[in-house]
Amino acid sequence: MNAIVPHQALGDTGLSLPLLSMGSWHIYDRMDFGLAVRMIRQAVDAGINMFDVGVYGTPDTQPPPLTDILFSAIVRAAGMQRHDYLLSEKLWLEGFDPDKGFRPQLENALFRVGADHADMAVLGDLRRDDLELRDLVLSLAELKKAGLIRTWGVNNWSATNIAALIDIARAEGVDAPVMAQLKYSVSRRSIPDGSPFAKLFAQGFKMQASDVMEGGVLVKPTPLEREVGRDPGNIREKIVASVPTLAKIAADFGATPAQLCVAFTLTHKHNVNTLFGATKLTQLEQAIAAIGLVERIGAETIRSAVEPLWADRDVVNPEGP
Repeated sequence: MNAIVPHQALGDTGLSLPLLSMGSWHIYDRMDFGLAVRMIRQAVDAGINMFDVGVYGTPDTQPPPLTDILFSAIVRAAGMQRHDYLLSEKLWLEGFDPDKGFRPQLENALFRVGADHADMAVLGDLRRDDLELRDLVLSLAELKKAGLIRTWGVNNWSATNIAALIDIARAEGVDAPVMAQLKYSVSRRSIPDGSPFAKLFAQGFKMQASDVMEGGVLVKPTPLEREVGRDPGNIREKIVASVPTLAKIAADFGATPAQLCVAFTLTHKHNVNTLFGATKLTQLEQAIAAIGLVERIGAETIRSAVEPLWADRDVVNPEGP
């Protein structure tokens, strides 16, 4: 299969990111192994060669987290070499040690996933108030110097704290974060589309859209007990209520709700990459088809059509968490 997913440079990092990438939060441990191998092979053959893989749990978590370990086996079974794909690893601030930095955590994550480096490290949500941002920046600089990462970003940080990280990095003469992984969907738009992040984007900062289908809620009936992402603004019930309208809009475009959800994120001018999860080949194919949907319908038409689905407007602070 010829590559059909476009790539674009991520600033001056030397990385070329596919327009789409695949996440692994509890994905591979819910799949048949053979199907997972076929899916990853098909994704890479289509140009989707970036994978977000994290250790989503602690040694005490039951059942123990396995999805990252499974990914290492899937890659081998798919006949892939390390240079065939880009690896994005999560680093959790709950596990940051001011004396040892992020290195022990990252080395454990790389050991589990069977790799010697991550192309990108993404810092998890900032929930600790006892950390010095300078310590984080300098620890990441050490990881890059050691060849363990190539660049880094953050996950759902406020615009103010990201700006502070950039200022610290410039003052120290080290790499600053280049990207924020942000919740962005037809339902959740207030933060990425708000003025605080617009100022960062104007400086060349980029976004990676995540939670684009609200953990599946937007595209299929989802059991209440299934673990999905956090619910800023407590709007999930409102989102669920909007699903029939989303389905009608998608049908009017000759598309599926999943295609429309992914296509919407691709209309943001500063979104360098959209992260999605898939447990079926059809879900992978629909994500890829979203690129063609934008080309066929047009970005402005899509954004206008889904405007009524914007559930967190005037509910969530555009500044971010």
